[in-house]
Amino acid sequence: MANWNIKNVALRGVTGTVPNRLVRTADFPFFTQEDADTFDATVGIKNRYIAPDDICASDLCSDAAERLIAGLGWEKESIDVLLFTSVTGDYKTPPTSAILQHRLGLPNSTFVLDVPMGCCGCIYGITVAANLISAGTARRALVLVGDTAMRMGSPKDKSRGPLFGDSGTALALEHDPSASDIIIDFNTMGSGYQALMTPHGGYRHPVDKETSFEYEDFGNGIIRAPKDALINGMDVFSFAITKPPISIRKMLEEQGLDKDNDIDFFLIHQANKLIVDRIVKKLKLPSEKVPYNLQKFGNLGGASIIMLMVSEIAEELSSKPLTLLCSSFGLGLTWGTMLLKTTPMKVLPLNYL
Repeated sequence: MANWNIKNVALRGVTGTVPNRLVRTADFPFFTQEDADTFDATVGIKNRYIAPDDICASDLCSDAAERLIAGLGWEKESIDVLLFTSVTGDYKTPPTSAILQHRLGLPNSTFVLDVPMGCCGCIYGITVAANLISAGTARRALVLVGDTAMRMGSPKDKSRGPLFGDSGTALALEHDPSASDIIIDFNTMGSGYQALMTPHGGYRHPVDKETSFEYEDFGNGIIRAPKDALINGMDVFSFAITKPPISIRKMLEEQGLDKDNDIDFFLIHQANKLIVDRIVKKLKLPSEKVPYNLQKFGNLGGASIIMLMVSEIAEELSSKPLTLLCSSFGLGLTWGTMLLKTTPMKVLPLNYL
């Protein structure tokens, strides 16, 4: 399929919220201090913010959304679309986006949608919302991206637990005939779905008290039950360093862009330092244009790219036009590259809930 080219849509603002509970690598009970130091140095994740059981992704996103709406001075009645992209919704049903519409006090005419696309959630959310605006059916949209991914996995799983942090983010889009096109290259390889999955809990394998909660020791510190999310590390690593670079290179070539001179920042999904470093090296990207926040937040899933905007390039985003190339990859397996040309926007500082 050819690239998606979305016209007449501008980014107006971004912000993020994290729980007010910092967890360092050495705090995990399965790590010695030496293990933690090695993990910090190689994986690049030193800190992450973890939500208590009574705070959900919707709570974090709601806080971010309320602050962004106020910061932009938008009347809530003017918001036509609300997308919630997360794999940790409040309930299996109803959609959390409907709950957020009520909680935020948006009009009943608001189009709402849950988009459970994991680490590609930001790109999917922007694409869906921006297409609705571009089609003329909406003028303003909120894309809320967040997860409480830690509670999806086993607390005994050394391969997954230390990677993730919890967060909620909000991004605002608005119709603007003067805006540059948003260009996206999307890809899906469903044959690899088992590399990132939660085996039990859906309707293919419902939770069963006899088997779903039974822990199994897979060796190397990997202890989990079928109800827990899993990562097949080698498959994911191979996928992440192979497919996304092809997509990034394709975008640069097709748009006639020089990686050294035409792109202000490469916003790459913060999966872990090993993966991001390999992508940077493979494409020979200028390191000063590749921001990292892994050391601060860990892997934030779909919120990763928005949080890079908030935590690493806020001053640039709010003060001058930028050309951004964003790359996400994850569940599905899916991956995509998005080219954004932004004008100065509202970037609200990170909040701790």
